[in-house]
Amino acid sequence: MAQNDPNRVLRLLPLITGGLGSTLLLVNRVLTPALTESQARSDVIGVILSALLILTGLLWQRVQPTLPEAVTLIGEEGLELNEALPDAAKTELAWASHLLLTNTVTRSVVVYRQGKILLRRGILSPKAEVTPGPILKRVLETGKAVYLVNLKIYPGRVEFDYLPENTQGVICQPMGQGGALILAANAPRSYTRQDETWIEGIADKLGHSLSELAWENQGAEVAVTES
Repeated sequence: MAQNDPNRVLRLLPLITGGLGSTLLLVNRVLTPALTESQARSDVIGVILSALLILTGLLWQRVQPTLPEAVTLIGEEGLELNEALPDAAKTELAWASHLLLTNTVTRSVVVYRQGKILLRRGILSPKAEVTPGPILKRVLETGKAVYLVNLKIYPGRVEFDYLPENTQGVICQPMGQGGALILAANAPRSYTRQDETWIEGIADKLGHSLSELAWENQGAEVAVTES
């Protein structure tokens, strides 16, 4: 059982109590030379209570599953922004990446758009270049997110060499036209459905904002050229 499970003792308590109670009832029955009617009734009630406790413990094991074990990602913590971006775009990216790193299990963020890395933040891999593999290409082409819940079991994990080498889970979230938000987690199966919905919303906003800023920047360049 994971050591970071805060409910470890609580989850085991019904099992331990039920098992101990049934054992004591059995010992008491064996050591009793003559069984009285009242004792027989007490034993029946004790057996029922012990069985209920054991059943409750087993149910808690299913309803409250063990939390996935987290690791410390390998790499140096940092923030890298594409210097060619306008200040407004840098602010948008810094804001979004900060929210993701502080409010989800994300430990590393890579923002990729139209063949360029716009941002790397969190725990950084020594390799900064992103070469889209089959998984990222599919996300960019279809506009549909991919969540690799336990990265080490996927053969396609080799394409994510620009993330920390012991990354446990990855979300590739489409971000506007030709863009993707790539998130690395330090524990498998750690993103909830609510997290995925929230990440999708942030990616949509980033994609929209970056598209508008790129259009405004292009318009400003055209105006300067004409003048």
